[in-house]
Amino acid sequence: MITVPVPVAPRPYEVLVGPGARRELGALITRVAPEAARAVIVTQQPLVDAGWVDDLDPGIPVEVAIIEQGEDAKNLSAVEDLCRRFVEVGLSRHDLVIAVGGGLTSDVAGFAAASYHRGISYLTLATSLLSQVDAAIGGKTGVNLPEGKNLVGAFWQPRAVVCDTEILSSLPPREWACGRGEMAKYAFLGADVPSAEILDEDIDVQVARCAGIKAEVVADDEREGGRRMILNYGHTLAHALEATGLADREAGRSTRAADLLHGEAVAIGLLFAAHLARNLGRIDEDRVELHRRVVGGFDLSTDLPSGLVAGDLVASMGRDKKAHHDLTFVLDGPAGVEPVRGVPVEVVLATLEEMGATR
Repeated sequence: MITVPVPVAPRPYEVLVGPGARRELGALITRVAPEAARAVIVTQQPLVDAGWVDDLDPGIPVEVAIIEQGEDAKNLSAVEDLCRRFVEVGLSRHDLVIAVGGGLTSDVAGFAAASYHRGISYLTLATSLLSQVDAAIGGKTGVNLPEGKNLVGAFWQPRAVVCDTEILSSLPPREWACGRGEMAKYAFLGADVPSAEILDEDIDVQVARCAGIKAEVVADDEREGGRRMILNYGHTLAHALEATGLADREAGRSTRAADLLHGEAVAIGLLFAAHLARNLGRIDEDRVELHRRVVGGFDLSTDLPSGLVAGDLVASMGRDKKAHHDLTFVLDGPAGVEPVRGVPVEVVLATLEEMGATR
């Protein structure tokens, strides 16, 4: 078992990584939330059907609350429903919310926990690769609006995160791809020289490596006032693609954008960010090729969905949370990955066109 500390003040916590880590849940709750007398497990129906919830022993009485699947269900109504369920169960300010699922579950359950009684404790058992390497760690919780992803939320750190790599064996191929999109990002973050080394590590080490990098960044900048923005590497275009996909689904259009999972969108966003950095003179073609090799090594596509209009994507990217009424991107460069403000629109448009968007 690998323990990754997240030294965020004033309440540091741990990420527990390894096969069978879920069996430590009861002892973990006793240690990190000793006042909790009851809990609500927030999860999704497939995890209940697969038996993962019945397999848990939190050591205190629990009720189960089911949330819907898919980004379309990640909304304020879901948070209200959960909070009303907490009232029904009788959760006090000293009790506990346990998110069992992927990044969507921890985002929604964490935001509900942050909101209920102005904040109660929560703990995450991350069951997807995406949540284990990224989404469950760092305390960013929230939901979507029709205008964009994660526009409403709170910074609310969990008491602990459990990453049971045994559970990953049940994931379908596309869920692995979704997590690997985020994992590819971490090849370019951290103190080490960027390389493709992560491709050759076993899954426990890969998860712990990503968790460790994120933990160090979050401890340095919990509320994304500066350095934490690097964790959005590849995400500016990714979020624009996801917003496009959400609009397509709501309009009943069957498009590749409508079908993209988060990590798949991040993979495309990473290659876009590399091309944009090259076009701005920040990196050379060899560094772009390293991005291509890492993303391709995880069997991820880097092709932009067809039929997209560059101007529409730029408009969506201008609404990104990093933007300060300008185009802000997280880009590679001589000093490593860092936020870059005021990127010229024409360079962004030209880069999108290089990747297949129309003007």
